[in-house]
Amino acid sequence: MEAITRSTGRLPAAFLTPGSSSFVDFLSEHQPEMLPGNRQLPPVQGVVQAPHGTTIVASTFPGGVVLAGDRRATMGNVIAQRDIEKVFPADEHSAVGIAGTAGLAVEMVKLFQLELEHFEKVEGAALSLEGKANRLSTMIRSNLGMAMQGLAVVPLFVGYDVDRERGRIFSYDVTGGRSEEHGYAATGSGSTFARGSMKKLYRDDLTEEQATTLVVQALYDAADDDSATGGPDVARRIYPIVTVITDDGFRRLTEEQISDVARAVLERRMEEPDGPRAALL
Repeated sequence: MEAITRSTGRLPAAFLTPGSSSFVDFLSEHQPEMLPGNRQLPPVQGVVQAPHGTTIVASTFPGGVVLAGDRRATMGNVIAQRDIEKVFPADEHSAVGIAGTAGLAVEMVKLFQLELEHFEKVEGAALSLEGKANRLSTMIRSNLGMAMQGLAVVPLFVGYDVDRERGRIFSYDVTGGRSEEHGYAATGSGSTFARGSMKKLYRDDLTEEQATTLVVQALYDAADDDSATGGPDVARRIYPIVTVITDDGFRRLTEEQISDVARAVLERRMEEPDGPRAALL
C-alpha cells in the first residue's frame, strides 16, 4: 500500500499514512520532538527543583482492584500543592497513579491515555492488560535521560483483567522495569510505611469496602512518618483520591464516600494512637 502524501485540506498527510497502531510510534516518526524523552535538556548541576508527587497505594480484592493516592506535592522541603490529583483512568478497565516529577508524570499519563485510545481505534479492539503494562514500561524507559537528571516518573498501574477475571497491579522502576505485585503495592516516598501498614492488614478475602479502608489507612500511616505524604485534611476537606476498577469499569469514589472512610480511620486512630490492630478489617 502506498503512502498518501498529498494534503486533503483537512488533515496533514501524516494522519492518512498507514502505519503502526501505536500513537507513540506515530509521534516518533512524524514529530519526535513532542515526546518527553526526546527533549534536549541543558546541563544541570544538582537536582532540579520541581514539584513531586509522592505516595500511591493499591490493593486487590475478589472482583477488582483499588488504587489511591494522597494529595500533597512537595518541592524540596516546601509543600508545593495540597490538593494535586495523582490517580487517573487510563481507559475503561485500568488506571495509573503517579509518583515522581508531577509535570512530566501528568504529561506521560495523557500520552498513555492517547496511546491506548489510538490502538483501540486502529485495531478495533482494546489491548490486553499485559499489553497496556508493557506499553507503559516502554514510555517510562524513554524518560530515562530525564530521570538521570532528577526528573524521574515512577507510576503504579492497575487494572481489571477481563480475561483472567481479577484485578492486577504492576509497579515500575525508573528504567521501565516492570513487576507484577500480588495483593498490594505502594510507590513514592511514603511507600515503605504504606507497604508495612498494608502487610499487616491485607487479606485475600477483603470486600471492596474493606480494601478502600485499607488503602486510606495505609496513606494515613505513610503520612504519619513521611513529611512528603499528605494525610486526610479534615479542616480543608482534602481527602485522598480513591478509585475502584471492576468488571463494570473504572469508578472514582465521591468526596463524601472518602470523607466517611477517612473520618472512620481518624476516629479509630484516636482510640488506638499506637496504630490499628490487625483486626481492623
